[in-house]
Amino acid sequence: MNFTVAIVGRPNVGKSTLFNRLVGKKLALVDDTPGVTRDRRPGEAKLVDLRFTIVDTAGLEQSGPETLQGRMWAQTEAAIAEADLTLFVVDAKHGLTPADETLGEMLRRRGKPVVLVANKSEAKGSDGGYYDAFTLGLGEPIAISAEHGQGMIDLRDAIVEALGEDRAFPPDVDEAETDVDLRHEPGEEEDEDFEPAYDDTKPLRVAIIGRPNAGKSTLINRFLGEDRLLTGPEAGITRDSISVEWDWRGRTIKMFDTAGMRKKARVQEKLEKLSVADSLRSIRFAEAVVIVFDATIPFEKQDLQLADLVIREGRAPILAFNKWDLVEDPQALLADLREKTERLLPQARGIRAVPISGQTGYGLDKLMQSIIDTDKVWNRRISTAKLNRWLDHQQVQHPPPAVSGRRLKLKYMTQVKARPPGFMISCTRPDSVPESYIRYLTNGLRNDFQLPGVPIRIHLRASENPFENRKKRK
Repeated sequence: MNFTVAIVGRPNVGKSTLFNRLVGKKLALVDDTPGVTRDRRPGEAKLVDLRFTIVDTAGLEQSGPETLQGRMWAQTEAAIAEADLTLFVVDAKHGLTPADETLGEMLRRRGKPVVLVANKSEAKGSDGGYYDAFTLGLGEPIAISAEHGQGMIDLRDAIVEALGEDRAFPPDVDEAETDVDLRHEPGEEEDEDFEPAYDDTKPLRVAIIGRPNAGKSTLINRFLGEDRLLTGPEAGITRDSISVEWDWRGRTIKMFDTAGMRKKARVQEKLEKLSVADSLRSIRFAEAVVIVFDATIPFEKQDLQLADLVIREGRAPILAFNKWDLVEDPQALLADLREKTERLLPQARGIRAVPISGQTGYGLDKLMQSIIDTDKVWNRRISTAKLNRWLDHQQVQHPPPAVSGRRLKLKYMTQVKARPPGFMISCTRPDSVPESYIRYLTNGLRNDFQLPGVPIRIHLRASENPFENRKKRK
């Protein structure tokens, strides 16, 4: 990315719509309700031949610094300070307001490059608002329609003029040649004994989910060491799923802060439905998912449903019992939580659970190590030779039951995928194999091959009969 651009303006002028237009995806939530955006959301923008980082921000609302609106504006000010250029968006349809004039005066005092954008210029009667924007003293406004994509060429030219061509188009840097993976020879994967090593240099995507007010944003801020995400005592502050990147022991971690998810029956408003849908997309995109529990009221029904959702989606789950600094008897509670974890989440036996405090930083290194360890298990591959030796041993120890007087035979087993580990067993009459025997094999795989706490998939397939289609001789 060459430079950073922040989008600012009062609520409901179309900042998030412009953000989505520039990144080419519907990343930011958009609704007619003012003040939808609260956190600053970065994205990779493309505007004709320009490539840059774009940051969506909350709208300007005059309020005290301790209020939610005041904290939202503090996030916007931080985005302006970090940006190389600011897109100041006004509403040409409804004209200027005192909030626009206040923000314009503040941007003039900062002395950074500003491009004035008159959005909604396609609307009837927008000419008056467009010409009023000249009074802000920030130069000629660029008439656009973020919703319909009008005026994007003019916006591109204005950005280049404000920054200068040297800044907008830095000299190309020769990219390094693609590294060749020399860890194994071509075709080595087909070897029955081949087990690829875990790549601990690859960036890791981690989603943080939980009920409202469980402390998800506070936890990520503690990891980053700064107030990057909006926090406070109010429940449901986070609406968009915000991604942040940081390094942990030399490895890039991309974390997704998500909106708190309540019981489905309680989610009635359209905006909350959009937030929950955004959180679900983050879960599907992530590799590891941390389910944050409130240690003072753990294992609510919604907590268990979220954990079950992560397991059904096939992600690598980790439990984090937050607010540990508020617990009066940690040892007794820890023993109780371990017992409940094993009893209430049998579908992910051995799942890692870590007591933490996002407020004080207690247990965060242990949580990150648990995330890495779980991801290693989630990526693990087992050789076909080992699996078939193991399958023979399991059948000798506990043979499959006979169904309708006919014995079931499990002939062959191989791992067909990782992330999560998935196995295929070739057998006779796969539809007749009882669920209890599949659970027996799943628990055996988990114990014998050290696969704790991750989903395990076993697929049964009928073995091919080479004589099935051959005609009988007369």
